[in-house]
Amino acid sequence: MTKLKPSLMDYTQKELTALVKPAFRAKQIYGWLYHQYADSYDDMKNIPNSLKEELAQKYLVNPLTIANKEVSSDGTIKYLLELQDGKTMEAVWLKMKDAQLDCNGETVHEAKYTICVSTQVGCKVGCTFCLTAKGGFTRDLTAGEIVAQVVTLKKDNDHKHNRKINIVYMGMGEPLDNLTNLTQAIEIFKEDEGLCISAKRQTVSTSGLSTKIDKLGEMDLGVHIAISLHAVDDELRSELIPMNKAHNINSIIEAVKRFPIDTRKRVMFEYLVIKGKNDDIGSAKKLVKLLADIKAKVNLIYFNPYPGTSYDRPSKDDMIAFQEYLLKHGLLCTIRDSKGIDISAACGQLKEKTKLENEDFK
Repeated sequence: MTKLKPSLMDYTQKELTALVKPAFRAKQIYGWLYHQYADSYDDMKNIPNSLKEELAQKYLVNPLTIANKEVSSDGTIKYLLELQDGKTMEAVWLKMKDAQLDCNGETVHEAKYTICVSTQVGCKVGCTFCLTAKGGFTRDLTAGEIVAQVVTLKKDNDHKHNRKINIVYMGMGEPLDNLTNLTQAIEIFKEDEGLCISAKRQTVSTSGLSTKIDKLGEMDLGVHIAISLHAVDDELRSELIPMNKAHNINSIIEAVKRFPIDTRKRVMFEYLVIKGKNDDIGSAKKLVKLLADIKAKVNLIYFNPYPGTSYDRPSKDDMIAFQEYLLKHGLLCTIRDSKGIDISAACGQLKEKTKLENEDFK
C-alpha cells in the first residue's frame, strides 16, 4: 500500500502549533488553509520560503484534487475527488434554499448549502441498494482528506470561509467505521479560527453500528446523528444491509436512546423507499410503533436507480400515502427532494461512470 504523506489539514490548530514554530506562523498557515483556501505553499505569501520548504518535505497542503464533476439543473454538483494515491471518492454540493431578495433586489437571506462528504474509499457495509458497495472497501480517509472535501468544494463554489455551511457525513463509506478520523475532522471543522462550523451544523449518518453509536455518544461532541434505517423488520433490513445481522434494529434503537441529544432536536431516521419492498402502509404502521419512544423525525427518500440495480423507484402516490400515515399518527415526517436526478446522483455513480469512461478511452 502507498504510504500517505500527511496533510496540514490533518491537524487541529493546537496540533499544528506544536509542529510549526514560531506559533504565530502556525496561526498564519491556518488562515491560509481555511480562510484563503490555499492549495499550495506558493499561495502562502507571508510565510518565509525556508519554512515552506521545510514543511513541504513533510506535509501536503490540500491532499486531493477535482478529477470530475457534474452539475445538475437544480444546482446540485457531484464531485469525483482524487487522492494522493490515485484513489477516488465523491462529495456533493447541495443547494438547500435559494437566496431571498427584497423588493430592491438586495439579499435578505443568503442561499443555504450542505456538503455531503465521504469518510472512506469504498465501504465495508455492503448495502445491496448502494452502488458504492459494488466496488468493495479500499481504505479509510484521513482526517485531512475529510476536511479537504469541504475546503475544496467551498473554494470551487466561491463560498467564503465565514458563510455558514452544513455538513452531512453521508457520502461513500460508513462514518462510524472510521471513527478516529471522523471525530478528528469534526474537531477541525469546529475550530474558531478555521472554518468555524459548529457541531450543530454537522450530522453523522450511520447505517447503524450500534456499539460505535455508543462510542460517539460518549465523546459528546455535540453533533447530530441520523440513522439509515430503511426497514422495519430484521428480515428485510438484513437483505438490504447485511451488517444488520450483527447490529439489529433493536440494538440500534437502544443505542439511539442512549445518545446525547439536544432536547430541542430530533433524531433523524433515513428511510430509503423502494418500490414493492418497504413502501406499503403495513411498513408505515410498524415504523410508527418502532419509533414511539424516541423524539424522532423520519426522512423518506426516493430510491435513486442506477444501471444494473434490481430495485425500483416508488411512485409519488405511495410516498405521499406513507408520509400521510406517519403524520396522522404523530410521527414528524418529510419527503426528501430528489437532488441531482439528471446527473450521477446515486452514491458511487460518478465514480463508476468515470471508471467506465476511462476504460472505454483506453
